[in-house]
Amino acid sequence: MNDISVFTYEEYLEKYGTLTYRNVGVSMMPLLKQGRDIFTVRKKEADRCRKYDVVLYRRPPDKYVLHRIVEVRENDYVILGDNCINKEYGIKDCDIIGVMTEFVHKGKTYSVNDIRYRIYSILWCSFSGIRIFLKKIKIKLKRRLR
Repeated sequence: MNDISVFTYEEYLEKYGTLTYRNVGVSMMPLLKQGRDIFTVRKKEADRCRKYDVVLYRRPPDKYVLHRIVEVRENDYVILGDNCINKEYGIKDCDIIGVMTEFVHKGKTYSVNDIRYRIYSILWCSFSGIRIFLKKIKIKLKRRLR
């Protein structure tokens, strides 16, 4: 993994096929916590991604993001971080460089095929509207209290 500093993520995945990385940021909480959890992605193949896949994609010019697909559309995807309130539209297959295959949460390794993770993903996305609504209220209340 020491080679990562000399490669872009795309180059690393092309050479090695998978990338294991420590989570940075809060956008995928509570699934992945910064400084504690790690994730592994495999190079994206030609197949389309599926709803609930967590993907590593590139935002121009050079920002890499790990978020979940919440809707698969004919020509693109709608993506949302588990801890975010704004969906991203228009993410295309060419933007996605990797798909998460496993992660370490609180020291325990999980495959994305684990039934507990699959249930989490479905439930988390099913209640995203309520979570986003409550987060927006919390943000407004914090602003008013300042």
